[in-house]
Amino acid sequence: MWKMKPASFIQSAITGLRGTTTVTLSTRKGITPSSRKVVGYWLLGCSGMVFGAVVLGGVTRLTESGLSMVTWKLFGEKVPFTKLEWEDEFQKYQQYPEFRIKNKNITLEQFKWIWWMEYGHRMWGRAIGAVFIIPATVFWACGWLKPGMKKRIIAFGTLIALQGLMGWYMVQSGLEDRFHGDSDVPRVSQYRLATHLSLAFILYTLLLWSAFDHLLPAQRLTEAASASARRFRWLTHTCKGMIFLTALSGAFVAGLDAGLVYNSYPKMADKWIPDDIMAFTPKVRNITENPTTVQFNHRLLGTSTLALISGMWLLSRKLKLPPRAHTAAAAVAVMGWTQVILGISTLLLYVPVPLAASHQSGSLVLLSLAVWLTHELKYIKRLPK
Repeated sequence: MWKMKPASFIQSAITGLRGTTTVTLSTRKGITPSSRKVVGYWLLGCSGMVFGAVVLGGVTRLTESGLSMVTWKLFGEKVPFTKLEWEDEFQKYQQYPEFRIKNKNITLEQFKWIWWMEYGHRMWGRAIGAVFIIPATVFWACGWLKPGMKKRIIAFGTLIALQGLMGWYMVQSGLEDRFHGDSDVPRVSQYRLATHLSLAFILYTLLLWSAFDHLLPAQRLTEAASASARRFRWLTHTCKGMIFLTALSGAFVAGLDAGLVYNSYPKMADKWIPDDIMAFTPKVRNITENPTTVQFNHRLLGTSTLALISGMWLLSRKLKLPPRAHTAAAAVAVMGWTQVILGISTLLLYVPVPLAASHQSGSLVLLSLAVWLTHELKYIKRLPK
């Protein structure tokens, strides 16, 4: 048994899992329809794990657990088991700003809870790396990846590695001794948080697009696409870009706890433009460092994106598009409105964790549907001759 070739071993394992069912999957060199589906489901699973990481990361931030672990090791930190080990871990935490400034009265049991939250987030990230690299190596060796897909695999692996490094770099910003003002609250840099989230969104989007390539190929029109359909395709890409930009602005809202100021809608403290929107100097700092301005910009981007999505959906009803594209356009519109309602509710209710987590997750659901829509339109590229 131990002399069995890897390909034969994989085929035997798959046969065992399927029982008496005939397996058409071939492990010989070359791409078959079945192997293509296997790769597609793997890519879809990886994208799902990245989605889970974003949700878990959002909950970790909302529960203020992200700074509980003050060390980082590539293959995982040692889990404390004994009371002595937990006390030692707690003493490490007590040396950093979050404890000294904000959590002086935290108990060991409370510390354990936030520690496990951060530990789960980190280990989930490491699990993504394992679930990606092991099958990728096998598929590459079996010849199941086209040359273009191999380039994507290298890009995905690079993004996963960068995401892990950026995660620790982000946490470090909250452990630095830079909080000295009376109103300073220990938190990670909003710039690093936005970069960390952006990398996750880019990785997720690319994985999902590649999964669609394998599992749900875009439909083609039976006739040449019109000039209007071609322009509509660019409109959908613009919607997707605006969704990404709005989500990115949400990272600054999260990083500055800007959702806890001006908890009214549509006005901010009975004004359309609040008085302190340009309180910082130089003025450019307000865009990314003033909580009032950051919240105002997020509102403006969210409203603009919703208007663009609504217009896109209305236009889609008048055009000749691939059948699934009409369904995708409607799904984007419904989710766009749902996301705005979640955002307003989160603001008015002073950012409750379940609702805030749903709003953060909703941004990724909306982006997913936009990716699906643009993927369905991928063959509408040229004007008819």
